Amino acid sequence: MSVIVLIGRILFSALFIGAAIGHLSAAKATAQYAASRGVPSPTAAVYSSGAVMLVAGTSVLLGVWGDLGSLILVTFLVPTAFLMHAFWKETDAETKQHEMVHFNKDIALAGAALVFFAVFASTGDLGLTLTGPVFALH
Repeated sequence: MSVIVLIGRILFSALFIGAAIGHLSAAKATAQYAASRGVPSPTAAVYSSGAVMLVAGTSVLLGVWGDLGSLILVTFLVPTAFLMHAFWKETDAETKQHEMVHFNKDIALAGAALVFFAVFASTGDLGLTLTGPVFALH
């Protein structure tokens, strides 16, 4: 089971680490998009969200307090879905569809992160991790 969970962690974390690199390497363009969505202090938000995704994604990948990293991703993804991908506010059909896909992706990823949190916190030892969990669910 440990190898299967590790493969899942690699696949899952790759999305966040890649997105973080994209955020940080194209911060100006990403901040313009964030500003168009009404995000206050968009440049700071882009750098902080990039850092959150990088740290939390790496935490899950390496199993360094993977439960905490997973929980951080949940608390990042749910508000991001509602703030950045409010498809119900869109009038253009193509834009609405595009935002709905991203909204659903963020909510689904939050669900997957919540499952990772539960697995890390309830088993205590998945093997192939660098630390144990911060939380203990029984």
